[in-house]
Amino acid sequence: MAAYGMQQSSSLLPCEMGGNSPCASCKLLRRRCTKDCIFAPYFPSDEPHKFAMVHKVFGASNVSKMLQELPIHQRADAVSSLVYEANARMRDPVYGCVGAISYLQNQVSQLQMQLAVAQAEILCIQMQQEPALPEPQMDADDKSFVVHNELSSMAQFMNHPSTSNVPQEALKREYPWT
Repeated sequence: MAAYGMQQSSSLLPCEMGGNSPCASCKLLRRRCTKDCIFAPYFPSDEPHKFAMVHKVFGASNVSKMLQELPIHQRADAVSSLVYEANARMRDPVYGCVGAISYLQNQVSQLQMQLAVAQAEILCIQMQQEPALPEPQMDADDKSFVVHNELSSMAQFMNHPSTSNVPQEALKREYPWT
């Protein structure tokens, strides 16, 4: 009987021998946390919400299989990605992190267009302030025609509806960085 007790205690984590609580996954799943628990290094007991989200979205069994298939040095990054995706899926069950990426890409496009319009306006102001010298390549009518066309095409582009399939208003409500 003493040998059985020694064998059992050697497979337990130090936290089970009277110290801290088991890892977040074992705590949530109500099972004994062993020294070879695949979740223990990545889901500490003081962050139970991380495992709860990952478990709800992906399932503990699937996460365990994924982690077992990865080399040990890649597991921490995989867990970080799973936590991020699970958080995004909890906020937006349809699009997940793809919705956030799409929203941010649309914002970048809009800001690039605003920058182009501002640069064109600066160019127009600079051209108006320059003394009227004859230029061999283009006369003033041609230059104003080119600038006018650039500005009107930029304005049309900015008023054009987004081509993204992601509803922008829903994303603005869901993501804090909007």
